[in-house]
Amino acid sequence: MASAATSTTPEAEGTTFAQRAVILISLTFVTMLYTMTVMIANVALPKMQGTFAATADQIALVVTFNIVATAVMTPASGWLASRFSRRSLMFWCAVGFTGASFLCGIAGTLEELVFYRILQGGFGAPLVPLAQATILDTFPRHQHGTATAVFSMGVVFGPIIGPTVGGFLAEELGWRWVFFLLVPFGLIAITAILIVIQDRRRSAQMRLDWFGFLTLSIAIASFQFMLDRGQRLDWFESPEIVIEAGVAALCFYLFLAHVATAEKPFLNLSMFRDRNYAIGCTIMFLFGMILWTPMVLFPPMMADIQGYPEAEIGVFMALRGIGTLVASVVMAFINRWFDPRVLLTIGFATQGVAAAYMGGFDINLSPFALAWTSLLAGFGVGFIWVPITLITFRTLDKAYMNEASAIYHLIRNVGSSIFISVTIALVIRSTATGYTEMAPFVSIFSDATSLLGLRGDWPTDSTTALAGLGAEIRRQASMMGYINAFYLYAATCFAIIPFVFMVKYRRAEA
Repeated sequence: MASAATSTTPEAEGTTFAQRAVILISLTFVTMLYTMTVMIANVALPKMQGTFAATADQIALVVTFNIVATAVMTPASGWLASRFSRRSLMFWCAVGFTGASFLCGIAGTLEELVFYRILQGGFGAPLVPLAQATILDTFPRHQHGTATAVFSMGVVFGPIIGPTVGGFLAEELGWRWVFFLLVPFGLIAITAILIVIQDRRRSAQMRLDWFGFLTLSIAIASFQFMLDRGQRLDWFESPEIVIEAGVAALCFYLFLAHVATAEKPFLNLSMFRDRNYAIGCTIMFLFGMILWTPMVLFPPMMADIQGYPEAEIGVFMALRGIGTLVASVVMAFINRWFDPRVLLTIGFATQGVAAAYMGGFDINLSPFALAWTSLLAGFGVGFIWVPITLITFRTLDKAYMNEASAIYHLIRNVGSSIFISVTIALVIRSTATGYTEMAPFVSIFSDATSLLGLRGDWPTDSTTALAGLGAEIRRQASMMGYINAFYLYAATCFAIIPFVFMVKYRRAEA
Protein backbone atom coordinates (compact mmCIF):
# COMPACT_ATOMS: atom_id res chain seq x y z
CA MET A 1 0.00 0.00 0.00
CA ALA A 2 1.39 3.35 -0.91
CA SER A 3 1.38 5.53 2.12
CA ALA A 4 3.48 8.56 1.50
CA ALA A 5 0.82 10.46 -0.33
CA THR A 6 -2.05 9.50 1.84
CA SER A 7 -0.85 9.78 5.40
CA THR A 8 0.51 13.29 5.66
CA THR A 9 0.07 14.50 9.17
CA PRO A 10 -1.36 17.71 10.57
CA GLU A 11 1.10 20.14 12.09
CA ALA A 12 1.42 19.65 15.79
CA GLU A 13 1.69 23.41 16.23
CA GLY A 14 -1.78 23.87 14.75
CA THR A 15 -3.45 22.92 18.01
CA THR A 16 -3.35 24.57 21.42
CA PHE A 17 -2.07 22.86 24.55
CA ALA A 18 -5.64 22.49 25.87
CA GLN A 19 -6.80 20.86 22.64
CA ARG A 20 -3.88 18.44 22.67
CA ALA A 21 -4.56 17.58 26.32
CA VAL A 22 -8.23 16.82 25.60
CA ILE A 23 -7.25 14.63 22.64
CA LEU A 24 -4.69 12.77 24.78
CA ILE A 25 -7.09 12.11 27.66
CA SER A 26 -9.89 11.05 25.33
CA LEU A 27 -7.75 8.62 23.34
CA THR A 28 -6.20 7.20 26.50
CA PHE A 29 -9.72 6.42 27.71
CA VAL A 30 -10.63 4.86 24.34
CA THR A 31 -7.51 2.71 24.50
CA MET A 32 -8.22 1.54 28.04
CA LEU A 33 -11.76 0.61 27.02
CA TYR A 34 -10.50 -1.78 24.37
CA THR A 35 -7.55 -3.20 26.30
CA MET A 36 -9.90 -4.11 29.16
CA THR A 37 -11.30 -6.85 26.92
CA VAL A 38 -7.89 -8.53 26.46
CA MET A 39 -8.36 -10.65 29.58
CA ILE A 40 -11.74 -9.64 30.97
CA ALA A 41 -13.54 -12.67 29.52
CA ASN A 42 -11.01 -15.13 30.96
CA VAL A 43 -12.26 -14.66 34.53
CA ALA A 44 -15.80 -15.58 33.52
CA LEU A 45 -14.99 -18.65 31.37
CA PRO A 46 -15.94 -21.22 34.07
CA LYS A 47 -19.38 -19.62 34.50
CA MET A 48 -19.88 -19.41 30.72
CA GLN A 49 -18.95 -23.07 30.47
CA GLY A 50 -21.66 -23.95 32.96
CA THR A 51 -24.27 -21.79 31.21
CA PHE A 52 -23.71 -23.39 27.80
CA ALA A 53 -22.78 -26.89 29.07
CA ALA A 54 -19.63 -26.66 26.97
CA THR A 55 -16.37 -28.60 27.10
CA ALA A 56 -13.08 -26.88 27.95
CA ASP A 57 -12.08 -26.83 24.26
CA GLN A 58 -15.41 -25.37 23.21
CA ILE A 59 -15.48 -22.57 25.76
CA ALA A 60 -11.86 -21.69 24.95
CA LEU A 61 -13.05 -20.59 21.50
CA VAL A 62 -14.60 -17.53 23.19
CA VAL A 63 -11.05 -16.28 23.78
CA THR A 64 -9.35 -17.84 20.75
CA PHE A 65 -11.57 -16.32 18.07
CA ASN A 66 -11.42 -12.89 19.71
CA ILE A 67 -7.61 -13.00 19.63
CA VAL A 68 -7.60 -14.17 16.01
CA ALA A 69 -9.99 -11.42 14.92
CA THR A 70 -7.87 -8.82 16.68
CA ALA A 71 -4.67 -10.13 15.08
CA VAL A 72 -6.19 -10.17 11.59
CA MET A 73 -7.65 -6.66 11.73
CA THR A 74 -4.70 -4.92 13.39
CA PRO A 75 -2.48 -4.75 10.27
CA ALA A 76 -5.49 -3.66 8.19
CA SER A 77 -6.06 -0.58 10.35
CA GLY A 78 -3.37 1.39 8.51
CA TRP A 79 -5.04 0.94 5.13
CA LEU A 80 -8.52 1.52 6.54
CA ALA A 81 -7.46 4.78 8.21
CA SER A 82 -5.88 6.05 5.00
CA ARG A 83 -8.87 5.01 2.92
CA PHE A 84 -11.73 6.20 5.15
CA SER A 85 -9.99 8.70 7.52
CA ARG A 86 -9.01 8.18 11.12
CA ARG A 87 -12.10 9.91 12.48
CA SER A 88 -14.56 7.76 10.53
CA LEU A 89 -12.72 4.54 11.25
CA MET A 90 -12.37 5.19 14.98
CA PHE A 91 -16.03 6.22 15.26
CA TRP A 92 -17.41 3.14 13.51
CA CYS A 93 -14.98 0.85 15.29
CA ALA A 94 -16.12 2.25 18.67
CA VAL A 95 -19.78 1.86 17.64
CA GLY A 96 -19.20 -1.72 16.43
CA PHE A 97 -17.18 -2.62 19.52
CA THR A 98 -19.84 -1.27 21.89
CA GLY A 99 -22.64 -3.01 20.01
CA ALA A 100 -20.75 -6.29 19.92
CA SER A 101 -20.08 -6.06 23.67
CA PHE A 102 -23.81 -5.69 24.34
CA LEU A 103 -24.60 -8.61 22.03
CA CYS A 104 -22.04 -10.76 23.89
CA GLY A 105 -23.96 -10.06 27.08
CA ILE A 106 -27.30 -11.24 25.65
CA ALA A 107 -25.95 -14.20 23.65
CA GLY A 108 -28.25 -17.19 23.95
CA THR A 109 -25.93 -19.89 22.59
CA LEU A 110 -22.22 -20.53 22.55
CA GLU A 111 -22.14 -20.09 18.77
CA GLU A 112 -23.68 -16.63 19.11
CA LEU A 113 -21.21 -15.65 21.82
CA VAL A 114 -18.23 -16.75 19.72
CA PHE A 115 -19.53 -14.82 16.70
CA TYR A 116 -20.07 -11.65 18.74
CA ARG A 117 -16.59 -12.01 20.24
CA ILE A 118 -15.19 -12.10 16.70
CA LEU A 119 -16.99 -8.82 15.97
CA GLN A 120 -15.74 -7.37 19.25
CA GLY A 121 -12.13 -8.21 18.43
CA GLY A 122 -12.39 -7.09 14.80
CA PHE A 123 -13.99 -3.73 15.55
CA GLY A 124 -11.74 -3.04 18.54
CA ALA A 125 -8.41 -3.93 16.92
CA PRO A 126 -7.80 -0.60 15.08
CA LEU A 127 -8.54 1.56 18.14
CA VAL A 128 -5.15 1.26 19.88
CA PRO A 129 -2.81 1.77 16.87
CA LEU A 130 -4.94 4.64 15.54
CA ALA A 131 -5.05 6.31 18.95
CA GLN A 132 -1.28 6.10 19.24
CA ALA A 133 -0.72 7.39 15.69
CA THR A 134 -3.06 10.31 16.35
CA ILE A 135 -1.28 11.25 19.59
CA LEU A 136 2.16 11.11 17.98
CA ASP A 137 0.88 13.32 15.14
CA THR A 138 -0.85 15.78 17.45
CA PHE A 139 2.07 16.44 19.80
CA PRO A 140 5.42 17.90 18.71
CA ARG A 141 8.35 15.48 18.96
CA HIS A 142 9.79 16.98 22.13
CA GLN A 143 6.46 16.27 23.92
CA HIS A 144 6.12 12.68 22.69
CA GLY A 145 7.58 11.28 25.90
CA THR A 146 5.08 12.97 28.20
CA ALA A 147 2.16 12.20 25.90
CA THR A 148 3.20 8.56 25.59
CA ALA A 149 3.56 8.26 29.37
CA VAL A 150 -0.10 9.22 29.77
CA PHE A 151 -1.22 7.08 26.83
CA SER A 152 0.63 4.04 28.20
CA MET A 153 -1.63 4.08 31.25
CA GLY A 154 -4.57 3.14 29.05
CA VAL A 155 -2.62 0.38 27.28
CA VAL A 156 -1.32 -1.22 30.45
CA PHE A 157 -4.16 -0.55 32.89
CA GLY A 158 -6.95 -2.00 30.78
CA PRO A 159 -5.84 -5.65 31.07
CA ILE A 160 -5.28 -5.14 34.81
CA ILE A 161 -8.55 -3.38 35.64
CA GLY A 162 -10.61 -5.65 33.38
CA PRO A 163 -10.04 -8.98 35.18
CA THR A 164 -10.22 -7.34 38.62
CA VAL A 165 -13.59 -5.67 38.05
CA GLY A 166 -14.80 -8.45 35.76
CA GLY A 167 -14.11 -11.11 38.38
CA PHE A 168 -16.19 -9.23 40.95
CA LEU A 169 -19.08 -8.70 38.52
CA ALA A 170 -19.03 -12.31 37.35
CA GLU A 171 -19.16 -13.49 40.95
CA GLU A 172 -21.88 -11.12 42.13
CA LEU A 173 -24.07 -10.52 39.06
CA GLY A 174 -23.18 -13.23 36.53
CA TRP A 175 -20.81 -13.45 33.57
CA ARG A 176 -23.03 -11.36 31.25
CA TRP A 177 -22.21 -8.23 33.26
CA VAL A 178 -18.56 -8.63 32.25
CA PHE A 179 -19.69 -7.46 28.80
CA PHE A 180 -22.44 -5.08 29.90
CA LEU A 181 -19.78 -3.21 31.87
CA LEU A 182 -18.18 -2.13 28.58
CA VAL A 183 -21.31 -0.57 27.08
CA PRO A 184 -21.55 2.73 29.03
CA PHE A 185 -17.81 3.26 28.65
CA GLY A 186 -18.18 2.57 24.94
CA LEU A 187 -20.83 5.27 24.63
CA ILE A 188 -18.52 7.74 26.36
CA ALA A 189 -15.72 6.78 23.97
CA ILE A 190 -17.97 7.30 20.94
CA THR A 191 -18.90 10.77 22.18
CA ALA A 192 -15.26 11.63 22.83
CA ILE A 193 -14.21 10.56 19.33
CA LEU A 194 -16.92 12.68 17.72
CA ILE A 195 -15.89 15.74 19.72
CA VAL A 196 -12.08 15.63 19.72
CA ILE A 197 -10.98 13.73 16.58
CA GLN A 198 -11.06 15.98 13.53
CA ASP A 199 -8.69 14.14 11.19
CA ARG A 200 -10.85 13.53 8.10
CA ARG A 201 -7.99 13.08 5.62
CA ARG A 202 -8.47 10.12 3.30
CA SER A 203 -7.64 8.88 -0.16
CA ALA A 204 -10.68 7.62 -2.07
CA GLN A 205 -8.43 6.31 -4.86
CA MET A 206 -6.63 3.79 -2.65
CA ARG A 207 -7.22 0.18 -3.55
CA LEU A 208 -6.82 -2.73 -1.21
CA ASP A 209 -4.15 -5.26 -2.12
CA TRP A 210 -6.41 -8.26 -1.61
CA PHE A 211 -3.74 -10.92 -2.17
CA GLY A 212 -1.45 -9.36 0.42
CA PHE A 213 -4.28 -8.83 2.89
CA LEU A 214 -5.66 -12.37 2.59
CA THR A 215 -2.30 -14.15 2.75
CA LEU A 216 -1.25 -12.17 5.82
CA SER A 217 -4.66 -12.67 7.49
CA ILE A 218 -4.61 -16.44 6.90
CA ALA A 219 -1.01 -16.66 8.13
CA ILE A 220 -1.81 -14.76 11.34
CA ALA A 221 -5.04 -16.67 11.99
CA SER A 222 -3.40 -20.07 11.47
CA PHE A 223 -0.47 -19.13 13.67
CA GLN A 224 -2.76 -17.90 16.47
CA PHE A 225 -4.85 -21.09 16.32
CA MET A 226 -1.67 -23.15 16.50
CA LEU A 227 -0.44 -21.28 19.58
CA ASP A 228 -3.79 -21.35 21.38
CA ARG A 229 -4.59 -25.03 20.78
CA GLY A 230 -1.07 -26.46 20.72
CA GLN A 231 -0.79 -27.45 24.37
CA ARG A 232 -4.28 -29.01 24.45
CA LEU A 233 -3.53 -31.11 21.36
CA ASP A 234 0.06 -32.03 22.29
CA TRP A 235 1.55 -29.74 19.67
CA PHE A 236 2.98 -31.44 16.59
CA GLU A 237 1.65 -34.82 17.63
CA SER A 238 -1.69 -33.47 16.39
CA PRO A 239 -2.50 -33.34 12.64
CA GLU A 240 -4.45 -30.12 13.25
CA ILE A 241 -1.39 -28.33 14.64
CA VAL A 242 0.78 -29.58 11.77
CA ILE A 243 -1.74 -28.31 9.22
CA GLU A 244 -2.05 -24.91 10.93
CA ALA A 245 1.73 -24.53 11.11
CA GLY A 246 2.08 -25.45 7.43
CA VAL A 247 -0.64 -23.05 6.33
CA ALA A 248 0.86 -20.22 8.42
CA ALA A 249 4.36 -20.77 7.00
CA LEU A 250 3.13 -21.01 3.39
CA CYS A 251 0.89 -17.94 3.56
CA PHE A 252 3.53 -15.86 5.31
CA TYR A 253 6.06 -16.80 2.62
CA LEU A 254 3.58 -15.84 -0.12
CA PHE A 255 2.90 -12.56 1.65
CA LEU A 256 6.59 -11.63 1.90
CA ALA A 257 7.22 -12.60 -1.72
CA HIS A 258 4.23 -10.53 -2.83
CA VAL A 259 5.03 -7.35 -0.88
CA ALA A 260 8.62 -7.52 -2.10
CA THR A 261 7.54 -7.50 -5.75
CA ALA A 262 4.15 -5.74 -5.90
CA GLU A 263 3.95 -2.12 -7.01
CA LYS A 264 1.46 -1.12 -4.28
CA PRO A 265 1.52 -3.86 -1.63
CA PHE A 266 -0.82 -4.14 1.35
CA LEU A 267 2.00 -3.12 3.70
CA ASN A 268 4.91 -0.99 2.61
CA LEU A 269 7.89 -2.70 4.21
CA SER A 270 10.22 0.10 3.19
CA MET A 271 9.56 1.63 6.62
CA PHE A 272 11.78 -1.14 8.05
CA ARG A 273 14.72 0.54 6.32
CA ASP A 274 14.57 2.99 9.19
CA ARG A 275 17.08 1.49 11.62
CA ASN A 276 15.36 2.71 14.77
CA TYR A 277 11.94 1.51 13.66
CA ALA A 278 13.28 -1.96 12.81
CA ILE A 279 15.15 -2.30 16.12
CA GLY A 280 12.24 -0.75 18.03
CA CYS A 281 9.84 -3.34 16.60
CA THR A 282 12.28 -6.08 17.59
CA ILE A 283 12.41 -4.76 21.15
CA MET A 284 8.61 -4.40 21.18
CA PHE A 285 8.25 -8.03 20.08
CA LEU A 286 10.47 -9.12 22.98
CA PHE A 287 8.69 -6.75 25.36
CA GLY A 288 5.37 -8.26 24.27
CA MET A 289 6.74 -11.65 25.27
CA ILE A 290 7.24 -10.62 28.88
CA LEU A 291 4.43 -8.07 29.22
CA TRP A 292 1.66 -10.35 30.49
CA THR A 293 3.71 -13.24 31.93
CA PRO A 294 3.06 -12.47 35.63
CA MET A 295 -0.63 -11.86 34.94
CA VAL A 296 -0.89 -15.26 33.27
CA LEU A 297 1.09 -17.15 35.93
CA PHE A 298 0.06 -15.49 39.20
CA PRO A 299 -3.70 -16.25 39.27
CA PRO A 300 -3.50 -20.04 38.73
CA MET A 301 -0.41 -20.29 40.92
CA MET A 302 -2.07 -18.44 43.81
CA ALA A 303 -5.32 -20.37 43.43
CA ASP A 304 -3.82 -23.85 43.01
CA ILE A 305 -0.83 -23.67 45.34
CA GLN A 306 -2.25 -21.72 48.28
CA GLY A 307 -5.97 -21.47 47.55
CA TYR A 308 -6.22 -17.68 47.42
CA PRO A 309 -9.80 -16.51 46.69
CA GLU A 310 -10.52 -14.62 43.45
CA ALA A 311 -11.00 -11.30 45.24
CA GLU A 312 -7.52 -11.41 46.80
CA ILE A 313 -5.94 -12.49 43.52
CA GLY A 314 -7.49 -9.42 41.90
CA VAL A 315 -5.91 -7.21 44.57
CA PHE A 316 -2.45 -8.58 43.83
CA MET A 317 -3.02 -8.00 40.12
CA ALA A 318 -4.03 -4.43 40.92
CA LEU A 319 -0.72 -3.94 42.76
CA ARG A 320 1.06 -4.48 39.47
CA GLY A 321 -1.06 -1.70 38.03
CA ILE A 322 -0.12 0.60 40.90
CA GLY A 323 3.55 0.00 40.15
CA THR A 324 2.94 0.88 36.51
CA LEU A 325 1.01 4.00 37.49
CA VAL A 326 3.82 5.25 39.71
CA ALA A 327 6.41 4.64 36.99
CA SER A 328 4.24 6.32 34.34
CA VAL A 329 3.87 9.43 36.49
CA VAL A 330 7.62 9.51 37.06
CA MET A 331 8.25 9.06 33.34
CA ALA A 332 5.98 11.99 32.50
CA PHE A 333 8.45 14.25 34.34
CA ILE A 334 11.86 12.71 33.68
CA ASN A 335 11.65 11.38 30.11
CA ARG A 336 12.95 14.65 28.63
CA TRP A 337 16.06 14.61 30.82
CA PHE A 338 17.33 11.07 30.27
CA ASP A 339 18.42 9.08 27.25
CA PRO A 340 15.57 6.63 26.49
CA ARG A 341 18.10 3.82 26.09
CA VAL A 342 19.06 4.27 29.74
CA LEU A 343 15.41 4.27 30.83
CA LEU A 344 14.72 1.13 28.78
CA THR A 345 17.66 -0.61 30.40
CA ILE A 346 16.36 0.32 33.85
CA GLY A 347 12.89 -0.94 32.95
CA PHE A 348 14.02 -4.33 31.64
CA ALA A 349 16.55 -4.78 34.44
CA THR A 350 13.87 -3.98 37.03
CA GLN A 351 11.54 -6.58 35.55
CA GLY A 352 14.41 -9.07 35.39
CA VAL A 353 15.21 -8.58 39.08
CA ALA A 354 11.54 -9.00 40.01
CA ALA A 355 11.33 -12.16 37.88
CA ALA A 356 14.50 -13.58 39.44
CA TYR A 357 12.98 -13.14 42.91
CA MET A 358 9.79 -14.79 41.65
CA GLY A 359 11.96 -17.74 40.66
CA GLY A 360 12.92 -17.97 44.34
CA PHE A 361 9.32 -18.53 45.49
CA ASP A 362 8.68 -21.68 47.48
CA ILE A 363 5.55 -23.66 48.22
CA ASN A 364 4.66 -21.31 51.11
CA LEU A 365 3.78 -18.22 49.13
CA SER A 366 4.21 -15.15 51.30
CA PRO A 367 1.69 -12.34 50.64
CA PHE A 368 4.49 -9.81 51.11
CA ALA A 369 6.69 -11.52 48.49
CA LEU A 370 3.81 -11.64 46.03
CA ALA A 371 3.01 -7.98 46.66
CA TRP A 372 6.44 -6.42 46.29
CA THR A 373 7.44 -8.48 43.25
CA SER A 374 4.16 -7.52 41.55
CA LEU A 375 4.79 -3.85 42.34
CA LEU A 376 8.37 -4.02 41.09
CA ALA A 377 7.44 -5.80 37.85
CA GLY A 378 4.69 -3.24 37.21
CA PHE A 379 7.15 -0.42 37.88
CA GLY A 380 9.47 -1.90 35.26
CA VAL A 381 6.65 -1.96 32.69
CA GLY A 382 5.98 1.73 33.30
CA PHE A 383 9.62 2.52 32.59
CA ILE A 384 9.56 0.71 29.23
CA TRP A 385 6.53 1.91 27.28
CA VAL A 386 7.55 5.56 26.87
CA PRO A 387 11.19 5.16 25.79
CA ILE A 388 10.44 2.27 23.44
CA THR A 389 7.85 4.42 21.64
CA LEU A 390 10.26 7.36 21.46
CA ILE A 391 12.98 5.16 19.98
CA THR A 392 10.76 3.40 17.47
CA PHE A 393 9.07 6.46 15.96
CA ARG A 394 11.78 9.10 16.50
CA THR A 395 13.28 8.99 13.00
CA LEU A 396 10.41 7.41 11.05
CA ASP A 397 8.79 9.45 8.28
CA LYS A 398 5.33 10.44 9.50
CA ALA A 399 3.95 9.41 6.13
CA TYR A 400 4.10 5.83 7.40
CA MET A 401 2.49 6.52 10.77
CA ASN A 402 -0.81 4.64 10.21
CA GLU A 403 0.83 1.48 8.93
CA ALA A 404 3.81 1.67 11.27
CA SER A 405 1.63 1.96 14.39
CA ALA A 406 -0.51 -0.99 13.26
CA ILE A 407 2.51 -3.24 12.68
CA TYR A 408 4.04 -2.07 15.98
CA HIS A 409 1.02 -3.29 17.96
CA LEU A 410 0.61 -6.44 15.86
CA ILE A 411 4.19 -7.44 16.67
CA ARG A 412 3.56 -6.87 20.37
CA ASN A 413 0.45 -9.07 20.29
CA VAL A 414 2.24 -11.85 18.42
CA GLY A 415 5.10 -11.78 20.92
CA SER A 416 2.63 -12.03 23.80
CA SER A 417 0.81 -14.97 22.19
CA ILE A 418 4.04 -16.87 21.59
CA PHE A 419 5.43 -16.43 25.08
CA ILE A 420 2.15 -17.15 26.84
CA SER A 421 1.90 -20.44 24.96
CA VAL A 422 5.54 -21.30 25.68
CA THR A 423 5.16 -20.39 29.36
CA ILE A 424 2.01 -22.45 29.86
CA ALA A 425 3.59 -25.41 28.06
CA LEU A 426 6.68 -25.10 30.27
CA VAL A 427 4.58 -25.08 33.45
CA ILE A 428 2.53 -28.11 32.39
CA ARG A 429 5.49 -30.16 31.20
CA SER A 430 7.66 -29.24 34.19
CA THR A 431 4.81 -30.24 36.48
CA ALA A 432 4.52 -33.63 34.79
CA THR A 433 8.29 -34.17 34.92
CA GLY A 434 8.49 -33.11 38.57
CA TYR A 435 5.66 -35.45 39.54
CA THR A 436 7.34 -38.34 37.77
CA GLU A 437 10.64 -37.67 39.53
CA MET A 438 9.18 -37.22 43.03
CA ALA A 439 6.60 -40.02 43.06
CA PRO A 440 9.13 -42.88 43.46
CA PHE A 441 10.40 -41.35 46.71
CA VAL A 442 7.06 -41.99 48.45
CA SER A 443 6.34 -45.34 46.85
CA ILE A 444 6.08 -48.32 49.19
CA PHE A 445 8.51 -50.06 46.85
CA SER A 446 11.17 -47.38 47.27
CA ASP A 447 14.17 -47.94 49.52
CA ALA A 448 13.71 -44.41 50.85
CA THR A 449 10.47 -45.37 52.57
CA SER A 450 12.29 -47.92 54.68
CA LEU A 451 13.87 -45.06 56.58
CA LEU A 452 11.32 -43.89 59.11
CA GLY A 453 12.72 -40.37 59.26
CA LEU A 454 12.17 -39.83 55.54
CA ARG A 455 8.60 -41.03 55.52
CA GLY A 456 7.25 -38.17 57.58
CA ASP A 457 3.86 -38.26 59.26
CA TRP A 458 1.71 -38.64 56.11
CA PRO A 459 -0.61 -41.64 56.57
CA THR A 460 -0.68 -44.23 53.76
CA ASP A 461 -3.15 -46.71 55.20
CA SER A 462 -6.20 -45.73 53.11
CA THR A 463 -7.18 -44.77 49.59
CA THR A 464 -8.14 -41.28 50.74
CA ALA A 465 -4.74 -40.77 52.37
CA LEU A 466 -2.92 -41.94 49.25
CA ALA A 467 -5.01 -39.61 47.08
CA GLY A 468 -4.11 -36.73 49.38
CA LEU A 469 -0.44 -37.65 49.15
CA GLY A 470 -0.67 -37.70 45.36
CA ALA A 471 -2.32 -34.27 45.37
CA GLU A 472 0.47 -32.88 47.57
CA ILE A 473 3.13 -34.24 45.23
CA ARG A 474 1.35 -32.63 42.29
CA ARG A 475 1.17 -29.33 44.20
CA GLN A 476 4.91 -29.45 44.82
CA ALA A 477 5.56 -30.36 41.17
CA SER A 478 3.34 -27.49 40.01
CA MET A 479 5.42 -25.05 42.05
CA MET A 480 8.52 -26.34 40.29
CA GLY A 481 6.82 -25.64 36.97
CA TYR A 482 6.02 -22.05 37.94
CA ILE A 483 9.57 -21.50 39.19
CA ASN A 484 10.97 -22.66 35.84
CA ALA A 485 8.59 -20.27 34.04
CA PHE A 486 9.72 -17.35 36.21
CA TYR A 487 13.37 -18.08 35.50
CA LEU A 488 12.60 -18.08 31.77
CA TYR A 489 10.83 -14.75 32.26
CA ALA A 490 13.90 -13.34 34.03
CA ALA A 491 16.33 -14.61 31.39
CA THR A 492 14.23 -13.02 28.63
CA CYS A 493 14.17 -9.66 30.43
CA PHE A 494 17.95 -9.52 30.68
CA ALA A 495 18.44 -10.85 27.13
CA ILE A 496 16.55 -7.84 25.69
CA ILE A 497 18.97 -5.25 27.09
CA PRO A 498 21.74 -5.66 24.42
CA PHE A 499 19.22 -4.76 21.68
CA VAL A 500 18.61 -1.40 23.35
CA PHE A 501 22.13 -0.17 22.61
CA MET A 502 21.81 -0.89 18.90
CA VAL A 503 19.55 2.16 18.65
CA LYS A 504 20.82 5.50 17.36
CA TYR A 505 19.22 8.35 19.23
CA ARG A 506 19.45 12.14 19.00
CA ARG A 507 17.37 14.23 21.36
CA ALA A 508 14.77 16.54 19.78
CA GLU A 509 15.02 20.24 20.52
CA ALA A 510 12.46 21.54 23.00
